[in-house]
Amino acid sequence: MDDYGWALGAVALFMGGILKGATGAGAPIVAVPLLAVLYNVPLAIVTLIFPSLFSNAWQMWHFRAAMTSRAFVAALAIAAMGGVTVGSFLLVYLPADFLLAAVSGTVFLYIGFRLTHPQWVLPRAVANMMVVPVGIVGGILQGAAGISAPVSITFLTAMRLTRAEFIATISTFFFAMSLIQIPVLVGLDVMNWERSLISLVACVPLFGAMPVGAYLARRISREAFDRIMLGVLSVMALRLIFEAMMG
Repeated sequence: MDDYGWALGAVALFMGGILKGATGAGAPIVAVPLLAVLYNVPLAIVTLIFPSLFSNAWQMWHFRAAMTSRAFVAALAIAAMGGVTVGSFLLVYLPADFLLAAVSGTVFLYIGFRLTHPQWVLPRAVANMMVVPVGIVGGILQGAAGISAPVSITFLTAMRLTRAEFIATISTFFFAMSLIQIPVLVGLDVMNWERSLISLVACVPLFGAMPVGAYLARRISREAFDRIMLGVLSVMALRLIFEAMMG
């Protein structure tokens, strides 16, 4: 990376850290697109590996008491580990343009539905039946394109979890994927010592910003949190459409 790339990457990671500290997710949404444009998708994905692993490990532990169903969280995480393994191979061998476009369309449909039916909640019983497919698809997207949030955040937001339970669940999901991605990407020669060092350095701006996001989050209402999440989903969906068109 040149100095210009480092500066932009640090800013993107800092902004992502604020969003992650506030909502439990966000760093890849901001950083991956910029790094992919400046360099390439594999480098962008590897750069976020250690920030994702460490930040989600901390949030998963910090909010562990908020998990109301450990079986649900475990099913989501284990399914995601299988999905991200498949997605990592797709990253190397296949384009993901059509998949990205399909996911973005689905997210926009959900946003439209939420805006017209603001009180709707995905019942827990239905979510329990969907959790494994959602985990697999989210993992495939994470491995292939560096983004799983359009599926995972859409799913968990529809359940209308509390902020603490949302963060506990999404952090476990991301942590599990990062844990399995490391050996898979090393085996595929996508992750090497140089890229691992870049990923470790990327932890600094992200961790530095997370307390700022957490501070802000303690001062917003549940309604404001829901609006932020819908805004995040909108940005992700627009990014996916742009990436599919540019691909």
